[in-house]
Amino acid sequence: MRSIVLTLLLALANVSVAVAQGVSDTIPDAPQPQSHSSDEVTIASMPRHILSDQLAIWTSPARLNDSNALGPVLLVLATAAVITTDHQVMADGVPIDSSLNNHAVTASNGLTGGFVATPMIIYALGHIHHDDHATETGIIGGEAMVDSLAVDEVLKLVSLRERPEVDGSRGKFFQTSVGLDSSFPSTHSFIAWSSAAVIASEYNRPLTQIAAYGLATGVSATRVLGRQHFPSDVLVGSAVGWMIGRYVVRRRRHLDLE
Repeated sequence: MRSIVLTLLLALANVSVAVAQGVSDTIPDAPQPQSHSSDEVTIASMPRHILSDQLAIWTSPARLNDSNALGPVLLVLATAAVITTDHQVMADGVPIDSSLNNHAVTASNGLTGGFVATPMIIYALGHIHHDDHATETGIIGGEAMVDSLAVDEVLKLVSLRERPEVDGSRGKFFQTSVGLDSSFPSTHSFIAWSSAAVIASEYNRPLTQIAAYGLATGVSATRVLGRQHFPSDVLVGSAVGWMIGRYVVRRRRHLDLE
């Protein structure tokens, strides 16, 4: 299964390169699980698990203490610092070139679609070959992505940030005119990094980790290059998506790695 996962990721990389040719745990896992779940990991159990995850995620600030607060504080400080440079980066550093921007958007969409499809493929292959580790990985990957989408949508509704193409890339927050199309955070980054975290954790050989996280980085970079998001949008989407993926793995994993 490791070879199959690596092949899928490398194939995804090749597709993204073809499309684009026209153009440590420093951050802690969050939230920390209260206890290891004894529930069986199945598709039928996913709704219950997702509700449990969301409760843990949104109440996690209450569990911060001297031993685990450093990472979240650093992420908040880094986000604040990057927000102050967002306008300059988008105005001076990211070219307004319709061909380049469109290719970057296409590449990010393709990569993200691959991250959505990969857990499904792993699950299907595991089901066919009676590989319990693979089927569990597929289910955990799906759970992590749904958790990420839920958090992402709440943050979007709260932040109401303008997209880089609006008002000269000023990136103003709390603009009711944004509606449901808030720029902060990046949904693509959330999905890619939560999926990548599961794949890299469950199939943790170096090449698989490099492929998973390298492609997730590609998603984040192309969202900025495509002028769909500011750097701070993808920073938060990437970091929190990764945290959620790691959290779900540690909460749901029942089988030892092969």
